[in-house]
Amino acid sequence: MKKRLWFVLCIISILSFSLSACKPAATEEPEKKASVVLITPNPLGDRSFIDAAARGREQFMKDYPDVQFDIIETNGVAEHEAAMRNAIAKGYDMIIGLAIDSELMFSLCEEFPDQKFGSASEIFAETLPANMAGYVINVHESSFLVGVIVGSLTKTKTVGAVLGGDSPGINQFFYGYKQGVLEVCPDCTVLSSYLGFDFSNPTLGLESALAQYDQGADIIYQVAGRSGEGVLQAAKDRGLYAIGVDSNQDDTQPGNVIVSSIKATNTTTYKLAEMAVKGFEQGFHSIGLSDGGAGLSWDDGSTTFEEKGPADMVALLPAVKEKVEEYRTAILAGDLKVCDALNEDPALCDPLK
Repeated sequence: MKKRLWFVLCIISILSFSLSACKPAATEEPEKKASVVLITPNPLGDRSFIDAAARGREQFMKDYPDVQFDIIETNGVAEHEAAMRNAIAKGYDMIIGLAIDSELMFSLCEEFPDQKFGSASEIFAETLPANMAGYVINVHESSFLVGVIVGSLTKTKTVGAVLGGDSPGINQFFYGYKQGVLEVCPDCTVLSSYLGFDFSNPTLGLESALAQYDQGADIIYQVAGRSGEGVLQAAKDRGLYAIGVDSNQDDTQPGNVIVSSIKATNTTTYKLAEMAVKGFEQGFHSIGLSDGGAGLSWDDGSTTFEEKGPADMVALLPAVKEKVEEYRTAILAGDLKVCDALNEDPALCDPLK
């Protein structure tokens, strides 16, 4: 009996050893080879440039799964400095600010010279600190094409723009747009409303748009972040038209949004994050119409307005698109100079102010 018990215990011991040997060892999470953080000026969900930057982050994470890429959402200017300092304290290899105040970023660059910073858009300066890289997305030429579309489709010859704030970056949109409108409709009136840098107030955007519609505008270009959602809503409420901005907003109010002006913060966010892997490149970098940094939703195949817009306007689209391509060709060939309120040629913009 004792021999049998001893035999059973031996078998159990052998089996236990075999099972423990076959059991896979606990795997540790692989160490990330670099770390990046994106700090947004307002929460996600603007369906505009913030969401576009977040898409750039998502694509980067797919392409570089061994890089940590976090995101810090803020609720406006009052939280920007705290968010930046929090990121610095955590020791990220690259801190990307999206439309964060230039003076704040420059001050932090000086205070923390070993920290690498990047700006995905809206950085205004002659030079950048040695530890900072910044992308400028030039939108004047794509906005000119928007103006060509609006000037060709307006019935009232009064059109408008609702703008988040009176700054070189926002005016780069507006003056390019106004030039495009007047290029094809010299006797058109172009209204403008600035929102005092309130980019997260759809009610203010709606009220500003309604005021322009009341003055006879039938198409309004919104360049106002989340406040621009109110512009698109006003277009629907009045049965009139608007132009989206930053990302494809054609489906936001189908049949009322004619086209969207695309600003590729997804691309700039991706490129800055890539510097944490491939090496830091200090200074200014720029993208625009010529390299896909800016363009139109139509360029990406959007057909929402063709499918949902009124028949009389849809019938005009083939001729309008042909005109757009003619102007695009002239711009890219250097045969047509568009006002650039952000970078150069202030004299060219003077008549548009």
